[in-house]
Amino acid sequence: MKFWMLCDSINRYVWNIQIYLGKAAGAAPEKNQSQQVVLDLCTTYLKGRNVIFDNFFTSYELGQLLLKRNMTMTGTIRKNKTSIPPILLDVKGKFVFSSTFAFTENTAMVSYIPKKNRCLILQSTLHNRKDVTSDIDKKPRIILHYNKTKYGVDSVDKKIAYYTYKRKTNRWSVVVFSNILDISVNNAFVLFISVFPD
Repeated sequence: MKFWMLCDSINRYVWNIQIYLGKAAGAAPEKNQSQQVVLDLCTTYLKGRNVIFDNFFTSYELGQLLLKRNMTMTGTIRKNKTSIPPILLDVKGKFVFSSTFAFTENTAMVSYIPKKNRCLILQSTLHNRKDVTSDIDKKPRIILHYNKTKYGVDSVDKKIAYYTYKRKTNRWSVVVFSNILDISVNNAFVLFISVFPD
């Protein structure tokens, strides 16, 4: 059993949840599961927002679908995706801390070399320039934005783990109920802090 969550990256408020129970017995494998999860979680009231996710979800097609909903995305992307230009995958002869960019009309991809013969690839529909920092590691702005905003779900999981209602059980209904209770307490605390910051 898995809980997909959409969280605010600043205050860690959980906006939406989807419970995944696995493939139904005898059913065909689910196609484009990661894409469908994001589209289901990103409902219409999130228009104008930037959605951050890891390489399980990121694809060029998903970025285009989110743009149609007036949302942008930023995320790491797996190197086996066919939408990645070959020049971004080639690390031979490239210097450490160098970046290679590729652009379409509404999408940017960057390949950053943090270590020799290793690259990190990110895709963004929010960024459209070759901006890098002036620091020694010369990180692209896309990576800085991703690193700053990627911890929403992880932070909620960590916070919930400290103050959980979960108990060891084999009953799935109790697991679902306790997880929803944990998330509700998290959201109540976030709302309380926003109303009474002192």
